[in-house]
Amino acid sequence: MSEIEITGVFENVLGMIYSAKQKAEYQVNSTIIDLYWSIGEYVSKQIDVNGWGKSTVKALSEYILSKEPGIRGYSSQNIWRMKQFYETYKDKPELSKLLRENTWSNNLHIISKTKSYEEKEFYLKLASKEKYKAKELARQIDSGYYERLLLSNGKAPSAIESKDMTGVLRDMYMLEFLDLPEPYKEYDLKKAILKNMKKFLLEFGRDFIFIDEEYHVQVGNNDYYVDLLFYHRELQCLVAIDLKIDDFKPEYMGKMDFYLEALDRDIKKPHENPSVGMILCKNADTDVVEYSLSRSLSQTMIAEYKTKLIDKSILQRKLAELYDIAEEEVKNSQQD
Repeated sequence: MSEIEITGVFENVLGMIYSAKQKAEYQVNSTIIDLYWSIGEYVSKQIDVNGWGKSTVKALSEYILSKEPGIRGYSSQNIWRMKQFYETYKDKPELSKLLRENTWSNNLHIISKTKSYEEKEFYLKLASKEKYKAKELARQIDSGYYERLLLSNGKAPSAIESKDMTGVLRDMYMLEFLDLPEPYKEYDLKKAILKNMKKFLLEFGRDFIFIDEEYHVQVGNNDYYVDLLFYHRELQCLVAIDLKIDDFKPEYMGKMDFYLEALDRDIKKPHENPSVGMILCKNADTDVVEYSLSRSLSQTMIAEYKTKLIDKSILQRKLAELYDIAEEEVKNSQQD
C-alpha cells in the first residue's frame, strides 16, 4: 500500500475513535442530566409531602459530601437548582431530548435568563445545534438574540432550526441583513476593545497580572461573567473590569458592586485587600470611566487606591483610541 492509501485507512480508524468519543461524551452528559432530573423530582416531592425546607436540603448536601468527600455538584444551592430544573420542565416532555443534549451549565443559563417556554426551546435548540459552551450561550441570551429575531420576523423564531444556523449567525453581524440594532456589531466591538485593553494594562507599569476573561461569579442563584479580571500587585487586590458599548448608567455601578462582593466573598484571600471595579462605557460620542470601591475601605485606603490605580483621564483617552481601532477591525472583518 502507498503512503496515501495507508493514511486513508488510518483516517478511517481515527474517525471511529472520534465518533465513539463523541457518543461517550453525549452519554455521560445525558446520564448527568437524568440524575439531576431525578434528584430534583425527589426533592420536589419531599417538599410537597414531607415539608422539606432549606435546613433539610442543606443537611442532604452535607450528608452526600460526608459520604463522598471531594464530589462536586451537590451543594445545597445546586440541589435547589435541580428541583427548579425538574419543576420547570416536568410538564414539557417534548423538550426532554433537547435537555439531554445540553450541558448542565447551559440548562441553568436557559432557566435563569429566559421567560417563555418558546424562548427556552429556541435557546435549547440553538445551543445544541451550535455546540455552544456556557459562556457563548450566555452572550447570545444577554444580547437579546431571541427578542431581536422576534421583532424582525414578527413571530417566534422557532423555525430557524431548519436553516443553516452557522450562516444565519454570521449574517447577524451584518446589521443591514435584517435591519437589526447595534448589539450584533457591539459584540465584535466589545471583543476587539477588550483584547487591546488587556494588552494595554499588562504593559502599563507591570502592576497588573491577568487572571482571566469572562470570569465566572455567582450572585444568589444567578451566574455572571466579569469581562476581564486582573490582580494588582502593589495594591494586592483583584481588579474587575466591565465594558459597556453604551452610555454610563447608574445600574452598571450596582452590578459591579455585586461582582466585587462575590469576588471578596469567594475568591479574595485573607491577606488581600478588597477588590476594585473598573467600569468602562463607550459609544460613538462619549467615553466614561468609573471606579467602584468597596464600602469597607477606609478613607486612607481609598486615597491609596486612587493614587496607585491608573488615572481615569488616561483610561478615557485610551478607551477612545481603542474604540476607533476596534471599529476599523470590525469593518475590515466584515469585508473579508
